[in-house]
Amino acid sequence: MGSTLKTRAAERAPLDGLWRCGREFLGCELAILGGAMTWVSERNLVAALSNAGAFGVIACGAMQPDQLEAEIAATQELTDRPFGVNLILMHPVLDELIAVCAARQVSHVFLAGGLPKRQAVAQVRDSGAKVAAFAPSLSIAKKFVRSGIDAIVIEGMEAGGHTGPVSTSVLAQEILPHVREVPVFVAGGIGRGDAMAAYLEMGAAGCQMGTRFVCTHESIAHPNFKAAFIRAAARDARLSVQLDPEFPVIPVRALANAATQRFMEAQRDVIARYRGGAIEQTAAQLEIEHFWAGALRRAVVDGDVETGSLMAGQSVGLVNAECSVAEVLDELIGQALTHLDQARRAGEQRDERAVS
Repeated sequence: MGSTLKTRAAERAPLDGLWRCGREFLGCELAILGGAMTWVSERNLVAALSNAGAFGVIACGAMQPDQLEAEIAATQELTDRPFGVNLILMHPVLDELIAVCAARQVSHVFLAGGLPKRQAVAQVRDSGAKVAAFAPSLSIAKKFVRSGIDAIVIEGMEAGGHTGPVSTSVLAQEILPHVREVPVFVAGGIGRGDAMAAYLEMGAAGCQMGTRFVCTHESIAHPNFKAAFIRAAARDARLSVQLDPEFPVIPVRALANAATQRFMEAQRDVIARYRGGAIEQTAAQLEIEHFWAGALRRAVVDGDVETGSLMAGQSVGLVNAECSVAEVLDELIGQALTHLDQARRAGEQRDERAVS
């Protein structure tokens, strides 16, 4: 199966030098991870990304083991390239999901939504797969390195879906200069190749992007969902509000609509039952997750963009039309190479002025 920009492989040399360790870790030509988006990052988009030379990642979300097994098998029918699986740590049958990945010989597992326990990390590595985790700070990134994590993703608050409180640019400045032992991928609000190249120059092994791939031909997202993305500006992708600091809810970034208000109501109901002793905190947080999974399905699959969840990163403002995965990657690589060439020329001019 072919890859994007195959005829321009020699031109990619400056870029390949920057993200060599990312390419080697992923086993692909382009160190670009597809962000794991529930209902969107399924077999078709994942296979399309991997076939085009990037790296697709299945979003397991709330899938049960048999559903995940079927999705992995279907993806393997569509590509012979490496791809990964993103697992949510709070999933009640995480061990079984890891076992499914092992049985299907998935090469990379991404553990998201918290700090993975050593047992989970060991279970993935014992299967022969590489394990990556999401670090929200330098101290946690260093802890991951000590615990045997093979790669780290740092995701800023500009990202769509569940996100943290710190911007991508700040996380990159905090972590990239100090973590060299393992590949570090940068995510959150990245929508252009020149921005991607800038993070590579700072020491990133590659970048993760989700929002840019929603409006591709290979994405199964409903036409209404894609149209909402194309119409949206960056400021339309807003963070959800946490009602009670005693009941932490990971913020979710999505295009504002009626689902935003429904989430507030859902939180009020869950908090009331939690404080009344009717539900434990872990179960309550899972219920919130199920709210988003259901609301997201209504939007992505059914096209209900009024009451469904339109999870999107702030880079949604850079999505202007529907095109193929290969076209998006071509654009990103072209922008990155232009950025690097301009930087090289500027450096040469500075050297000439210094000599003269």
